[in-house]
Amino acid sequence: MTRDAEMMAHAAALGRAARGLTSPNPWVGAVVVDDQGTLLASGATEPPGGRHAEVVALDAAGHAAAGATLYVTLEPCSHTGRTGPCTERIRDAGVARVVVAVQDPDHHVAGQGIAVLRDAGITVDVGTGADVAAEDLAAYLHHRRTGRPYVVVKFAATLDGRTAAADGSSRWITSEGARHDAHLLRATSDAIVVGAGTVRADDPELTVRLGGFDRQPLRVVLGHAPPQAKVHPCLEYTGQLGALLEDLGGRGVLQLLVEGGASVSHDFVAQGLADRVVAYLAPSLMGGDDGAPVLAGPGAATIEALRKGRFVSVSQVGEDLRVEVEL
Repeated sequence: MTRDAEMMAHAAALGRAARGLTSPNPWVGAVVVDDQGTLLASGATEPPGGRHAEVVALDAAGHAAAGATLYVTLEPCSHTGRTGPCTERIRDAGVARVVVAVQDPDHHVAGQGIAVLRDAGITVDVGTGADVAAEDLAAYLHHRRTGRPYVVVKFAATLDGRTAAADGSSRWITSEGARHDAHLLRATSDAIVVGAGTVRADDPELTVRLGGFDRQPLRVVLGHAPPQAKVHPCLEYTGQLGALLEDLGGRGVLQLLVEGGASVSHDFVAQGLADRVVAYLAPSLMGGDDGAPVLAGPGAATIEALRKGRFVSVSQVGEDLRVEVEL
């Protein structure tokens, strides 16, 4: 691995560690390295209103940043939002070179940050670690390109694709390890959506119950939740799913987690609105065809009509498999 690749991988790890703490800002990592390859400082984006990753790293490096190389997973901003332009801070620190993984598609940036740095005489290289950074920042990049949240459909099922037995019982199909991982998925999502039927049947809280995550996702119910349901306060919605995504995107929701039920998950997939599926598969078989399916509704009429994606990852979580597919 080259020095650039190694340092960008370190920056990417820092960005991933900040996931769930920075939204609606992107979770970015940055490192400062001297001309001998020595790591001087590092940082990640702070919660909203705090410093961006570049500024955190440069503040830590101090005067040693002069003549150094800055590695950052996303193009530095060149505009004033909650904070000032990162490009000004980079220029004033005397950084000689900036290595950027991916360009920021936000219309306030979109190459302008790179141009400002180059106009200041700073060498800028783009593309190192781009695949990893694009994967890590998929929800943010999708939101900035489309104005809609990145939609993740999550479910837990038996190996033969059943989410509940014929009598409706479903706790617990998967292990405690998978359920903990699902809470991490909630923690990295800005909103969670379920159908009113799921609320009436299961009365879920849809909250993150993990240490270190103070922010709770917006809870969205398709239909109307009973007055005493644990999901309150929530956003109750009765319109089209596409319009819901537009509304949530305007609210700054970068990632929407679809937690069911089977009809709601089906509708997101069938309408081409799902960007990713995260499936927790238990090493068990329901048997027969009377258990509840993962998706409830009309399926593909032919093999040619299948909605095909690509496997992103397959890993063991507790006793179960976590399968992630990009659609």
